[in-house]
Amino acid sequence: MSARTIERYEQVPVTKEDLDWAELITLDLSLYEQPGGKEELVKQLDHAVRNVGFFYVKNFNISQEEVDRQFALGREFYALPLEEKLKYHNQADLESGEYNGYRPAGHRVLGNGIRDNVQVYNIPKFDGFHARKQPPVLQDNIKEIEAFSRKCHSEVVVKLLRLFAILLELPDEDQLVRDHLYDVRGEDHLRYMHYAARSPEENKLVGDLYGVGHTDLGTVTLLFRQPVAALQILNSQGQWKWVKPQDGTITINTCDALTALTGGLIKSSIHRVHAPPADQAHVDRLGVLYFARPNNHVILDPIKNSGLLNRLGLTSNVFTELGQHLTTEQWVKVRQTQQQRPRVEAKISDDGKYTYEKKDLEILPGLHAAVHN
Repeated sequence: MSARTIERYEQVPVTKEDLDWAELITLDLSLYEQPGGKEELVKQLDHAVRNVGFFYVKNFNISQEEVDRQFALGREFYALPLEEKLKYHNQADLESGEYNGYRPAGHRVLGNGIRDNVQVYNIPKFDGFHARKQPPVLQDNIKEIEAFSRKCHSEVVVKLLRLFAILLELPDEDQLVRDHLYDVRGEDHLRYMHYAARSPEENKLVGDLYGVGHTDLGTVTLLFRQPVAALQILNSQGQWKWVKPQDGTITINTCDALTALTGGLIKSSIHRVHAPPADQAHVDRLGVLYFARPNNHVILDPIKNSGLLNRLGLTSNVFTELGQHLTTEQWVKVRQTQQQRPRVEAKISDDGKYTYEKKDLEILPGLHAAVHN
């Protein structure tokens, strides 16, 4: 029996509201193969990763048709009945730091009795170590999903890793690439993410937020362009700014593991998901993302042979200052366990500030997750 035809994905119109948009650079990856191109891109990248940790890339050799297919597959998955999706959910796995497969909405109470409105489906990278049963709509298209996952790595992540190596003055621009090999065991994954629209009354009870300010735990996150405005970043002046959906781009943010490896030089970007503006408030928001992380065996100590880090004296990080020398695998497990375990709902002030009990934020003894209000 042949797989059913999946209809083309149509994006909704962008907002007409004049929001307070962030000013972000756009790296043109078509320069990458040109003489002096990588050096020019590094100059542009330097300010972005030291100050805000967010930027766009364009001309990344993944077609809009390929991107739209992933949105269509995500749409088809979330259209399945809840009982079908729950076949791919394991609460015990979530609470022990395993975050592949399905997480239903309502996993936790945010505050004031309002549950989260986010469904997540994570597809681990195809490195041979994460065999999982997939729902038929995805299994029927698994070769296409794998090709897309691999292109996220080869066409975007690898190029950025080489640019970071040049920025850090490493002796070999492939040094970071070797710590992020696709076919070596790691916790990278492709994600389909669905935010259900809420009423204005419900949004007000949770500070008009779908997700509070946080950082991601890996190396870089790729967010494929989707038009429902909701993503906000905290800039270097401490202001929340909306991230504008730009045609033909991927939004990139740098993450905790890269911050650790660079002794804090490269900023782990602080971001949150706000309720959309009024003209999009009724629209569900579907996202396609790729999360890149170092291979599991990589120790997240500051890189020792970086000319730049040594010159700046950046030789420690939040882990080493606690006497910890965590591998990526250890870091992912403890951080995801902290994120996914049950916890007491937050106290939410009238101006939308979230306060959690300290025990719910503990990642390791002496290290707590930050909530960025």
